[in-house]
This record gives sequence, C-alpha cells and structure tokens, in this order.
Amino acid sequence: MGMSPRTNESAPEKDTDPDTPAPAQEPSESAVAEGAEVIEVTEAADDGRPGKATAEDRPGDALAGGDTSADQPGTTPTAEAVGAGEPGGSASSAAATSRDRTSTAARVPGPRGTGATRPEPARRRVLSFVACAAALAVAFTGGAIALGGRDDGPGVSLSSSGGISAAQLARGDLDSTVRALQAHLKQQPRDFGSWSTLGLAYVEQARTKGDPSRYPQAEKAVERSLELRPDNDQALAARAALAAARHQFEKALKDADRALKVNPYSERALSTRIDALVELGRYDEALKAAKLADSRQPGVPVFTRYAYVHELRGDVKTARRVLKQALATSTAPGDMAYVATQLGQLAWKQGDYKTSLDYYARALAADDTYLPALEGRARAQAASGDTEDAVTGLEQVVSGYPLPGPLVVLGELYEAEGRTTEARDQYALVNAWTSIARANGVNADLDTALAAADHGDKKAALRAARAEWQRRETVHTADALAWALHVNGKDEEALPYARRATATGYQDATFLYHRGMIEYAAGDKKEARARLTAALDLNPGFSPLGAKEARRTLKALKAAEADK
Repeated sequence: MGMSPRTNESAPEKDTDPDTPAPAQEPSESAVAEGAEVIEVTEAADDGRPGKATAEDRPGDALAGGDTSADQPGTTPTAEAVGAGEPGGSASSAAATSRDRTSTAARVPGPRGTGATRPEPARRRVLSFVACAAALAVAFTGGAIALGGRDDGPGVSLSSSGGISAAQLARGDLDSTVRALQAHLKQQPRDFGSWSTLGLAYVEQARTKGDPSRYPQAEKAVERSLELRPDNDQALAARAALAAARHQFEKALKDADRALKVNPYSERALSTRIDALVELGRYDEALKAAKLADSRQPGVPVFTRYAYVHELRGDVKTARRVLKQALATSTAPGDMAYVATQLGQLAWKQGDYKTSLDYYARALAADDTYLPALEGRARAQAASGDTEDAVTGLEQVVSGYPLPGPLVVLGELYEAEGRTTEARDQYALVNAWTSIARANGVNADLDTALAAADHGDKKAALRAARAEWQRRETVHTADALAWALHVNGKDEEALPYARRATATGYQDATFLYHRGMIEYAAGDKKEARARLTAALDLNPGFSPLGAKEARRTLKALKAAEADK
C-alpha cells in the first residue's frame, strides 16, 4: 500500500513528564504508552477472521498525525473479479487490520520434532500439565509468554510516525513497534495518530498473547487520541477494533460506521465492519459490506473476508477460488502462511486431507512456527489416521499456547487412545483458561460452551450458550445452544437451533453431526441417518470422538432397521 508518512507532532508539554508514574485510577499518557513491561514473546492465535486491504484512490488512513493524503490508485483486482476467474496482481502486506489474519501472530518455538524419545508417561503427563498451567498463568499477566518467537507478518495497521521505522512496518514486529511507539510518545505526547496506533498495538497484544490486561491500556490510548483530535478516523476505527476484540460487536459496528463517515476508505473500519456483521449473524449485510470493502480496498485481507462470507453461505467453490488467488498474489511470508492455512482448513472441512496437508506444508514452508498451520496439520494428520504425529504436534502447540480448541482436540485424541487421565488434564486446563479469561473481562461463552457440553459442566455450558445467543444469533451460537440443550436432555427445544445452524448452507461436519444426534434423540431416525451420513461423507475425521459416535449411531440405526 502506498503510505505517505505524516506526523502531527509538537514539543512535549511542560507539565507532562513521561517517566513520572500517575495515580492508579487515572494513568498518565506515559503510563498508558508504556503499559506493562514488554517481553519478547511468542504471539498466539485469535478466534477472529482475517482482514487487510491494499489501497485504491482514497483520502488516506490519517497516518501518524492523522492527516489525510490520497494514495495512488491501486491495481489489485477485486475479489469479485477474482471470483470470476480474472488474473490478480500483487497484494500489499504492509498494513493489516486487527483481524487481518486470524492467528497471524500465533507462533510456537521451532519446528516440530519427529524422533524424540518420549519420557515415562506419568512423569511426562505431570510435566506437561504443569507447563501448560504455567503458560496460562503467565499469559494473563501484564507481561507475555517469553518463548522467543517472531512474526514475519503484519500485526496491526501502523502509522509511519517518527518512532517507527519502515523495516518494522514491513516485518510487522509487534513488540518492537510497541516499544518504538512508547519511546516516541514520551517525546511527542500530542501525536494523536501514534496514540491510536499504540491502542491498536495493545489490542493485538491482548488478542495474540491471550493478555486481556492490554485492553484497558488500549482504551486509554485510543481515548487520548480522540481527546487530542476528536472524531479522527484512526482512533474511531481503533475503538471499533477494540470493541470487536472484546466481543462487543454492536459497539464495534457503530464505531466502524462513525469512522467511515470521516474516511470512507479506512481499511480498518471497512474490515471491522465486515467482522461485526458476520459475528452478529447479519450475513446478507456482511456480504454487501465485503463487496464494498473489496471495491475500495482490494487485497489479501479483503479476499479472505470475502471468501469466508461466501463459505458461510455454502459457496465453497467461490471461497476456494478467491483464497487460491489470494495465495497466488501473496509475497510476504505472513500472508503466505495465513492464506495457505485458510486453504488447508477449507480442504480439511471438505474431507480432502491430502490437499489440506499440502497447504499446511506450504504455510509452514513460509513460516515453520506458524501455530494455526501446526494445529491444522495435526488435525489433518489425526483425520488421516496418523495419530502419533497428530498428538506430538498438538502437544507442541498447547505447550506454548494452551487455548480451548487445541486442548480439546488433544484431550479427545488421548481419550480415543484410552489415556483418560491425560485427557482429563487437558479438559481441566480448558476450565482454567475460562476462569482466567473471565476474571480479566473476556467473554468466553462461545469459546467454551461446546467444550463444557462435551467435557465439563453441562448446566454451565447451557447457561453460557443461552447468554451468547442473547447477544448474537449466528450459525455458531445456534449450534452451540442446540448442543448444550441436547446434552441437558432438551432435544425438542434443541431442534430449531440445530436446523438454524445448518440453514445457511455452511458446510461443517460438526454442525451436521450435532443435528443428527439431536434428531436421533428426538426420535426422527430418518433425518438422523441422513445428517450423520452427510457429516461423515463431508469430513469423516471431523472429531476424534464425534466421528466415532456418529458411526456407532449409524450402525445402531441400520441394525434397528434390519430387525423390523
């Protein structure tokens, strides 16, 4: 993206001392800028969707000091054109939104080993559990997990202020960027553009490191930017991204719209608007928003958003085609790793494990520490019957980033092998993560409802699922509520939600499995058989335990029919 570095700097105010601590109830500018001590970290994944865009002719993103300047018209074709099979140009990766590449910064240290001798099982289990618990404890402090990772891809949309080098922008070194901004704002505390950029950087640190203590810092930084320059689009877009990260999607939509009134070409606001509409279940509006963003800011992040909106509508063909074009036009390692991983996930959902593994290999060739690719590869290996390598890979993932998704899969793989004690340890860590997250103001209801339904407190799962459904009605919240109702014996109530989850055409074997099991429990054997068969036809290895249960239930249905 053609970015014209601009600043809005002035000499420090005489009454401002960046090194003087402020009272706890009202942090000074310096305190907000400094935040907690920044440690070299392994950046972790986020459950959000991607979004970044290259620039067309636009009034600018209010760089550094918030001034606007027209970028040169871009030549990147739109996703609409790509969907029609037109050739693509190169995609910029210099600036990304807070949801640019879901899990873009997620890393684990070093490539996965394949020949290491395993320790004695009991000792190994204790060490693994303690290590994961320690990682959880550290992840939610003011610091971060110091695992020596790095990020070759962009993390946030950055101003080219005097405190940030072009090299830092290009490689997207988030922690270096934060330190540079902190130092810069000590000298230039009235640079409103850098305050908004710092706020965005804190949002990214919170999301990628699992550290919600950064959110209040982000809020202070963004509000300081708005105090210095009311209604500047950078800060409004940053506040929208912060709201989305906190799962306050109505607020995110409102702030994104405000930012777009100021600057209709704000890439972050355009992207966050799509995210908010998707997460609110307003899919028709999300498609319109994606097309609008695509017309204004075509590029890799918009392509991936555009693809996901189509995937949610059951249009896998368009999603795949757009993602392939995005990969073909990607040049930065971070973009290549992200898009290849998205293609791997899409192939895995369709049961094409060989293609899935090929894409994960491409992602890891671009970045051999990219956590979503490592996790995706392990899932594909498990589905292909390579359980040993799958377990080894997931053990590596959770040792550095113990979040519910990989913990549950690893626990289910252990359980499928009869390693019930080790499985329980993983599920206990999910509960620990939930407690820590909620204590730090994170809404973890959707993230944990399904885990609790299958491996924890079923009543708590239902409470969480109902609460999330009240906030937003999406295919994912419908599925979570349906399953939570089912495990609590409320199958008749669950059925409408299970049908709602599959109504858009979104192809997810877990959704089909859940609906089939609910229909089976409700006595609709014909529909149950159809749904369970469809789930296994689509993705026969969708879950270590769920796929096994689907086969068992189908066998029982066939036996019952044979006895008639």
